[in-house]
Amino acid sequence: MDIKLQDSLAESLRWRCKESADDIAIKFLDRQQTYAQLDSNANRVAQGLLSFQIKPDSRVAYLAKNTDYFFEIFYGALKSKAVVVGVNWRLAAEEVAYVLEDSKSEILFVSPDFFEIIEEIETKLPFIKQIICLEGNNKNWMTYSQWKDENDDIDPQLASDEHDDVIQLYTSGTTGHPKGVQLTNKNFYAATDNTIGVIPFPSGSKAMVCMPVYHVAGTNFGIWGLLQGCNNLIIPEVDPGLILDLVEKEKIELTLWVPAVILFLLQHPNAEKTDFSSLKVVVYGASPIAEDTVVNAIKLMNCGFYQVYGLTETSGAITCLVSEDHDPKKNKLRSCGKALPGVEIKVIDDAGNEVDQGEVGEIITKSDLNMKGYWNNSEATEKSIQDGWFYSGDAGFLDEEGFLYIHDRVKDMIVSGGENIYPAEVENALMSNEEILDAAVVGVPDDKWGESTKAFVVLSEGSSLNAKDVISYTKSKIASYKCPKSVEFIGMLPRNPSGKVLRRELRAPYWEGRDRGVSG
Repeated sequence: MDIKLQDSLAESLRWRCKESADDIAIKFLDRQQTYAQLDSNANRVAQGLLSFQIKPDSRVAYLAKNTDYFFEIFYGALKSKAVVVGVNWRLAAEEVAYVLEDSKSEILFVSPDFFEIIEEIETKLPFIKQIICLEGNNKNWMTYSQWKDENDDIDPQLASDEHDDVIQLYTSGTTGHPKGVQLTNKNFYAATDNTIGVIPFPSGSKAMVCMPVYHVAGTNFGIWGLLQGCNNLIIPEVDPGLILDLVEKEKIELTLWVPAVILFLLQHPNAEKTDFSSLKVVVYGASPIAEDTVVNAIKLMNCGFYQVYGLTETSGAITCLVSEDHDPKKNKLRSCGKALPGVEIKVIDDAGNEVDQGEVGEIITKSDLNMKGYWNNSEATEKSIQDGWFYSGDAGFLDEEGFLYIHDRVKDMIVSGGENIYPAEVENALMSNEEILDAAVVGVPDDKWGESTKAFVVLSEGSSLNAKDVISYTKSKIASYKCPKSVEFIGMLPRNPSGKVLRRELRAPYWEGRDRGVSG
């Protein structure tokens, strides 16, 4: 049975746990629990948080890879009206300290992988009342299982309204410090209603959650799976070999992968041997994808692919390219689809005026999906949300049928000789060459043109392509002025945890000593 959404996320999960009480909710390693057991575990977590005098809207942080415990803690926090803060476990110690301090988290759940980091910064965290080890033991910290089991299995039944925060996720911080994004009951109601109405999410399906839960993709997919009564298989982190193995052995039907993961799976030696017959839906998004990668994945996996576009600040997806529109004959593979129900999208110029169809500008959006704001950062909130419109910072255009196309981040645009060049377009051309596994494009200083296009290319094993070959190939695909003027071959592109290429790391050495990152 599809979820009957309630006024709050906690109430919706209560409904599901009662409706699907005896069904398996979560499987992680050798542990599994039913929906009734998940509800009981969440009750104990809620009571434990309340015993620490946690007040409504207090923050509790989670620093660990994906586990079943995250969803117990998340649901328990909802019941106690606390707000979970997902901490990126790839951050350095000082960065973790910043997120914990910025969020003023009062309780920290941490796994053994990150004990050393917390030990290093513990003296900088006086606001944390208690540190709880998810597994193992450390110093005088409490252990999760023992702490949880000591608490009563009683639901606090605290009321929550649509404007209450339910989770705080931090932006990847590609520029400056990460910002805490406040997502509410209202946001999750809209996200669930809009997405499940477009993407098939049958109740009881076997779903795989492998994207990190500190990211909106991992969090949303896991929550949707629970709301829909799915049997959710959680894996700690992206491991292409393990993913392929589990898709076959566990007969996975639904999953969400970022484009980089799809590429890794296609390149894995076991890909062609894997039985994908159970797989029905692959949702993907969070970064651009090459057309050939999508086409090859659909051919290999033979299931429905759904591309979504959105940001943490929009509670995830605001558009969807449905399975039927992945037919290459429709020529929509470079699009991220149409706006979801209830979502308004405009493309504007620097003056704030709507541009013509096909013209590139900044994408702005208005809906109940837009975040409440950036935590304790009213200046950034007011800059990003104006008159109810969220300014994405992404550059793109709408075609005559209302399909949205993402060109790039506005700031990643290359201006060469007065012409605007969008890296994603050039990268798509590069990636259509079967000998190129991965590619990224940046603007570098050019005395004549201001900036010129430089490509960083990862070649397939055994390829003999040289820079001249790559440039010549690209010229056969796109206008000459957009093509790379230089090529550097590297073993792997730098990416953030969301799979987005860190162009700033590729660009930085070429702009050292200059006052700004553009020439002219």
